[in-house]
Amino acid sequence: MPIDATQPYDEQNIFAKILRGEIPSKKVYEDDFALAFHDINPQAPTHILVIPKGPYVSWDDFSAKAADAEIAGFVRAVGTVARAAGMVAPGYRLLANTGLDAHQEVPHLHVHLFAGRKLGPMLTR
Repeated sequence: MPIDATQPYDEQNIFAKILRGEIPSKKVYEDDFALAFHDINPQAPTHILVIPKGPYVSWDDFSAKAADAEIAGFVRAVGTVARAAGMVAPGYRLLANTGLDAHQEVPHLHVHLFAGRKLGPMLTR
């Protein structure tokens, strides 16, 4: 069910639990600013989620409240994950849903990285 990205951060969301080690994940990368892991319901042959370690609901929340080092570290982590997964040469898609209309399902900022096949047009008309 989509969430309202303007709501306060929920410490009990699934990604917060993954960050605390309460729920396992198939981790592919971790540093001081980000954690990346395989999506449990992949929408492409390669589907990795990258999340910041801080308590941010959405891209809007993150860009307004995160320190410059957090923002730079998170963006660099996304690029590092894509390169390490071999996504750059064939191509990949980044997606960050924010709010109800975009169908954001987890109230913690996360970027989807999709790859492994031709992904087609971005949106259907």
